Amino acid sequence: MRAAALALTLLLVGAAATPATATTYKPSFQHYVALGDSYASGPGIPEQNGTPLGCGRSSANYPGKLARWLRVTRFTDVTCGGATTVHMTRPQPVQDGQNPPQLDALRPDTDLVTLTIGGNDMGFGEILGTCARLGAQDPAGAPCREHYTAGGGDELLDRIGRAGTLVDQVLAQVSARSPRATVIVVGYLRILPPTRGCWPQVPFAAGDTAYFDRTEKALNQVLGERARAAGARFVNPYLFSVTHDACQPEHRRWVEPLRPASPSVPMHPNEPGMAAVAGLTWLSAVTAR
Repeated sequence: MRAAALALTLLLVGAAATPATATTYKPSFQHYVALGDSYASGPGIPEQNGTPLGCGRSSANYPGKLARWLRVTRFTDVTCGGATTVHMTRPQPVQDGQNPPQLDALRPDTDLVTLTIGGNDMGFGEILGTCARLGAQDPAGAPCREHYTAGGGDELLDRIGRAGTLVDQVLAQVSARSPRATVIVVGYLRILPPTRGCWPQVPFAAGDTAYFDRTEKALNQVLGERARAAGARFVNPYLFSVTHDACQPEHRRWVEPLRPASPSVPMHPNEPGMAAVAGLTWLSAVTAR
């Protein structure tokens, strides 16, 4: 299964094509609802659409590609940049308005749901800002790791544990609202390498790149555990993006650095990254039926 998914991903990114079997695929999903944050919505990737515009929702995000490849009858994309688990059940204020509670898009007849959430519950934006600021003060050290482990534990691992509990609650509500749905929790692409970083494209101190990578792996691990415990499927793009992080050359990376070379916002997936995630999620969806 893993080898097949990797081959599919390479096909998608290398040839910018839909999955090879998509032309003969018989639709089996009627109503697909996409939930999640900016790693699902695709801010900065053309074409931006949806309401409100402040959500940064792209027609070329992984849900949009997946919906087209699956040829679903109805597709509802309510993903929104900056979303946390709170915004699954509460409105999310953004520029130009507010995004309604995302779970309100679910219906009893919804039969496919994807969910990418947890990064903002962990404090993704705050972590990036803190690590960049501290890295400028001590580029050869590991000041960000020292900051988050100053109390003897690891604050970020504690946040991930709390995020896992919140994801449990979201998955329980998804199941209650759409009991017949195939639910796929989609994790996060690899953002930084596990050892050496790429100053100044990503201005983390030398010892903090590995710390951030370990933290992201821990988040994906918890998301996978919570998905399986809830009877959902889990797609972990990290496993297939080990040579496509933000420190890779422009033609290879799936996540952009602080100065994007491809349409995206900093430290977020570009369209090839979205295509890779869509391919892996497509494989999970079609093997669920």
